[in-house]
Amino acid sequence: MESALQSIWFFLWGLLWAVFFMTDGFDLGIGTLLPFLGKNDTEKRLMINSIGPLWDGNEVWLITAGGVTFAAFPTVYAFMFSSLYTPLMLILFALIIRGVSFEFRGKIESEAWKKLWDTCIFISSAAPAILFGVAFANIFQGLPFDQNGYHGNLIYLLNPYGLLGGVLFLMLFLVHGALWLTIRTPGALQARADAAANNLWFVLTGVAVLFLGATYVYTPIYANYLSRPVLFVVPLITVIALFGIKFLVMKKQYLKAWFSSAATIVSATFFCIIGLYPNLFPSNVDAIYSLTAHNASASPLTLKIMLVVVLMFIPIVIAYQVWAYVMFSDQLSAEDLAAEEAY
Repeated sequence: MESALQSIWFFLWGLLWAVFFMTDGFDLGIGTLLPFLGKNDTEKRLMINSIGPLWDGNEVWLITAGGVTFAAFPTVYAFMFSSLYTPLMLILFALIIRGVSFEFRGKIESEAWKKLWDTCIFISSAAPAILFGVAFANIFQGLPFDQNGYHGNLIYLLNPYGLLGGVLFLMLFLVHGALWLTIRTPGALQARADAAANNLWFVLTGVAVLFLGATYVYTPIYANYLSRPVLFVVPLITVIALFGIKFLVMKKQYLKAWFSSAATIVSATFFCIIGLYPNLFPSNVDAIYSLTAHNASASPLTLKIMLVVVLMFIPIVIAYQVWAYVMFSDQLSAEDLAAEEAY
């Protein structure tokens, strides 16, 4: 029973990260695209307001994923915030600056003022996307720690495989964000978002192929798949969803393309989570030091209580977010920017 609970929470932990990447990914992508697709102040405001009612709600999933790590796998949480302290703090500072930038940008009618906050939005959107990819790629290949603790630093994390993971996350989020803009913005901005989604898709596909190859070389992720070939259905779903993006964008079926992009992100995350199991933080010094779902979990009673709470409240959170997405799914217009609540 205890082993089953630990496995359930391992995959719930992975699911929460997947949902966070799926939801917050598109607004990180839009923030990164802001200086490239927004040709004037009106278009930039349309881009920001396309995520305005949603971006802070999306980040709830980050808090939830962190909370689950703390409660279900406290040893992992402690190790994560010691070994990956610098990139995690950089992500936190970036997310704080991004929220401030959205609010401060329109407070003064000054071109220099707006340009300053546009730059902050760009940096504070691109940086978390890259850093999340770097952090998770390093987890996939293992971190240098033993009984004496962690022996790496930020420079160590910026290895070729880690950086490739950062680029992959950034490209996933850029395509995801561009597709959201095709749904919510009109006219020339929508056309540029369409072109961006089309062009970035080729870069994303190339990076994904490189990442899959590098994953085989640098990580043991494929071991679970080779021992249970039926699991290859997960990367197959990822490939189908990835090519579905291109097909649906060509058909101008933007909402379906966005859902296909969401499926790509979720299934790609689970491809790595399944390959990682049961490791949460594998050691590349010796496997005996690895933190797993079985040796780093909380007590069975804690896991049982948390499971009941999750089954009760997560559906409520999902229902609310679905309602919010439906409520704010209409295409924006310049007239919407006149509303008092608009950014």
